Amino acid sequence: MALDRLKSVAHHVTGTGPLPHPFDPLTNAEIETAVQIVRGEHGQVHYNAITLKEPAKKEMLKWLENPARPRPTRIADVVLVAPGGKVIEGWVDLKTGKITKWISLDGVQPLITMEDLQIVEHIVRKDPKVIEQCVISGIPAEDMHKVYCDPWTIGYDHRFGNNVRLQQALMYYRPHVDDSQYSFPLDFCPIFDAGKQEIIHIDIPEIRRPVSKAKPNNYHVDSIEKEGGYRTDIKPINITQPEGVSFKVEGRVLDWQNWKVHVGFNYKEGIVLNNITFNDKGTVRPVFYRLSLAEMVVPYGNPEHPHQRKHAFDLGEYGGGYMTNSLSLGCDCKGAIHYMDAAFVNRAGDSTTIKNAICIHEEDAGILFKHTDFRDESVIVTRGRKLIISQIFTAANYEYCIYWVFHQDGTVQLEIKLTGILNTYAMNPGEDTKGWGTEVYPGVNAHNHQHLFCLRIDPNIDGSNNTVVQVDATPGEGEVGSKENPFGNAFYAKRTPYRTVKEATSDYNGATSRTWDMCNMNKLNPHSHKPVSYKLVSREVPGLLPKEGSLVWKRAGFARHAVHVTKYDDEQLYPAGRHVPQTSGEPSRGIPEWIENGDASIDNTDVVLWHTFGITHFPAPEDFPVMPAEPMTLLLRPRNFFAKNPVLDVPPSYCSTPSQIASKSKVLNAADKISQLVVSSGDAECCKK
Repeated sequence: MALDRLKSVAHHVTGTGPLPHPFDPLTNAEIETAVQIVRGEHGQVHYNAITLKEPAKKEMLKWLENPARPRPTRIADVVLVAPGGKVIEGWVDLKTGKITKWISLDGVQPLITMEDLQIVEHIVRKDPKVIEQCVISGIPAEDMHKVYCDPWTIGYDHRFGNNVRLQQALMYYRPHVDDSQYSFPLDFCPIFDAGKQEIIHIDIPEIRRPVSKAKPNNYHVDSIEKEGGYRTDIKPINITQPEGVSFKVEGRVLDWQNWKVHVGFNYKEGIVLNNITFNDKGTVRPVFYRLSLAEMVVPYGNPEHPHQRKHAFDLGEYGGGYMTNSLSLGCDCKGAIHYMDAAFVNRAGDSTTIKNAICIHEEDAGILFKHTDFRDESVIVTRGRKLIISQIFTAANYEYCIYWVFHQDGTVQLEIKLTGILNTYAMNPGEDTKGWGTEVYPGVNAHNHQHLFCLRIDPNIDGSNNTVVQVDATPGEGEVGSKENPFGNAFYAKRTPYRTVKEATSDYNGATSRTWDMCNMNKLNPHSHKPVSYKLVSREVPGLLPKEGSLVWKRAGFARHAVHVTKYDDEQLYPAGRHVPQTSGEPSRGIPEWIENGDASIDNTDVVLWHTFGITHFPAPEDFPVMPAEPMTLLLRPRNFFAKNPVLDVPPSYCSTPSQIASKSKVLNAADKISQLVVSSGDAECCKK
């Protein structure tokens, strides 16, 4: 098998077989080739990640403009842990077979892999001190096989620093193998040393909270059947596309309804969308160079030690790609589906595959546009459809469903659904949660928390030189009775261009319906005479609630404001820094470093807009034992980009014109009129007469 994959890579680099698109993720064969090259020079090491090092943007733009040019070199970006715990970053040139970068890092820990997580539970069950704490909590020593843990990154703990690779174990008890352990949280927290493969410390609270004696609170099928069973009044909904889908996929390039986009994937961000263009009446116009969900943080609001450590960076500390689910038809996605797999490396250096990591499908999108003339009841209504590119990843207790949605009118939508299970902590009967959490079930305290996501937007609005403009709905100047505003009813869109990095550090303002335009100032709309642009519309934008100077405030610098804008840099991909586990926040990594020069110009140049959005979650019993999905969404909408409504050419669902109404009104009764005027989207002849 390894030989076959080496031959496959040889085909890629010699040009004797199909060449990968420069944005394509590394194949299994390329990953194995990189491993063999590293082994040849450095022997046995533990692999943390191997992923594509994306080509330099300037080089890539030249190739996209003229694909006849030589393709950018395929580079494998390698992160590994050498003997003794030393963290290494390397680049492997897959064409020449040479290692072109090899750097040893101090005081840095790479992300926690799924293999890292799975080790901890086996260790805690055998540790004498953990067993002792379980007995104190009311669990017999012989029941240690019923003890579970969610291994978490430790965040940062000054007692241990960041030279030793650590995890904290959030402990639970599961009376029966089918029970949900989150109904039986334990009150102590072991610390696991990955280098020693042992528990080095246990945090024990001053007030002990024995394991709950409540009956299990479950969501699996047998439990629901015992409690009355499932609803019986739900009738099937069938989704069919008898003529197939309306999109085309060549390799990883997706073509749908004037859109064209390259669908990438990596271990940290998950889905990455590149080279997004829109065919505007024959003119292919660039819109975005790269879109990704680049980071997120989940700060918890209980100030009692050690809960201050609970603020997971689910992408930077675990990897949205590594945690992605293998999606199932009819469950995660419905309809006619195109799937894409994801290739990764495991600790030993073998390539692994997550099947069906990405789901691509179409859905009905409701009314696209409609108008009824009240004078004669002539009407046109056109239904739209949307294309969805999705993944779902599981971060211990939580599920995150990520949907990139493309609309026919040029809108790009990011929708995220949160489901899964609340992170829970033990509480005594009658204990006061002090407002830091909610008792969602007897003995179960679900702490307040936030989910703050950081969207990385690399705009390419008719070219790479763009300017970000803040737009606020603002009352007109002058008091009622004044010359400029005599009736006091004037209001307008106040536009504030961001000229410097400092000016672009901004927050959301719901009172002004604040949005942000990404504009090409060098090209004006022929009618409005305003710059062509795309507007970021995002209204679910809570501020970071932990206070300035807190641990999470220092570590999650990207979340201090809703928007930052930086000048493009090939190396600036991750807003909390590349290696997030066990960072102290001193200094704050990522965006805080990149905006230190607040006077740097971001006017009419190649820029990146970073947007932090999300929700603040005060748990309730309705969220337990498993959460109904809670959605949030934002839009990237064309503004002054098109000359007119770009979806007038989408066939209407039914229509009639005033002249048709007039000619038939004398001979048709109302029922006949309706039956003859309604047409399908494939037969709109009445609109042409």
